Amino acid sequence: MIRGLQAPVFVTQAPGEPSRFYVVEQDGLIRVLENGRIRAQPFLDVRTRVVAGGEQGLLGLAFAPTYAKSGTFYVNYTARGTGATVIDRFRARGGRALAGSRQQLLTVPQPYANHNGGHLMFGPDGKLWVGLGDGGSGGDPENRSQNRSTPLGKLFRLDVRKRSPKPELVAVGLRNPWRYAFDRRTGDLWIGDVGQSAIEEIDVLRRGTSGLVNFGWDVYEGRSRFEDKELGPGRLVQPVSQYSHDAGCSVTGGYVYRGTGVPHLRGRYLYGDYCSGTIWSMPASGGEARIEPVKVESLVSFGEDVRGELYAVSQAGTIFRFAR
Repeated sequence: MIRGLQAPVFVTQAPGEPSRFYVVEQDGLIRVLENGRIRAQPFLDVRTRVVAGGEQGLLGLAFAPTYAKSGTFYVNYTARGTGATVIDRFRARGGRALAGSRQQLLTVPQPYANHNGGHLMFGPDGKLWVGLGDGGSGGDPENRSQNRSTPLGKLFRLDVRKRSPKPELVAVGLRNPWRYAFDRRTGDLWIGDVGQSAIEEIDVLRRGTSGLVNFGWDVYEGRSRFEDKELGPGRLVQPVSQYSHDAGCSVTGGYVYRGTGVPHLRGRYLYGDYCSGTIWSMPASGGEARIEPVKVESLVSFGEDVRGELYAVSQAGTIFRFAR
């Protein structure tokens, strides 16, 4: 357990660095944890570029699979002055990001300050997967999630091996995908999608799925009808799990546990709720969710290290490790 962080929103490790953790702080810092201590010098400082607060800020970090050699990594943040979603590429050397290496890959205007998504993750295909919320407000008033002409409310991927990667659309119909992760064994993608006023949901995109997928928002909230209108493009895929606002108010997606330290969690997908702090797990092979006997205040994210062990991030400033 590590305390004393300032509004952390994500924790991860870089390939080839099993003793070092990187913590994303919402205001625009990436901090380094080594030997249980927070390094004084940040790994990256983009506070002058970031507008932070509410659902805005520095929200995502992904290290390239080649990071050990290339030093390349990617961040997702909301830009100061415009509130737009920005995805930048940087390089690092000697344990520090090189500020002058910044390359802007993508900018997406945001009509409102909420529902920015913000997560980044490399998939088994070597591409960078990006999930964006529907643009904000409430109820998707401009119907962006079902409109394939905008990247808002979508899941897409970038082939960052190319000089100027273009978004490749994978799925429509997301409200606010708040953390998603590939199962390191199967390659399935598990997504926590934040609901509107009644239902929080977990979606799964199975590896090998072909064609455009539609997760339903804002025609559906969870498995229930939200608006009486025609579904947009793609094949409807409904949630594998959902819960009502009697149990929480904002889902935080997690990981399928493939580590060794907590045997009773092996092969189970863990997720939780930001408001209630409740953590659930369910078999990745299918089955009912169960409530785990722990709670985490302001549960904003989960994290996975290079060995597959899991962590939980409290936005109040603490990171917890799952243990036997």
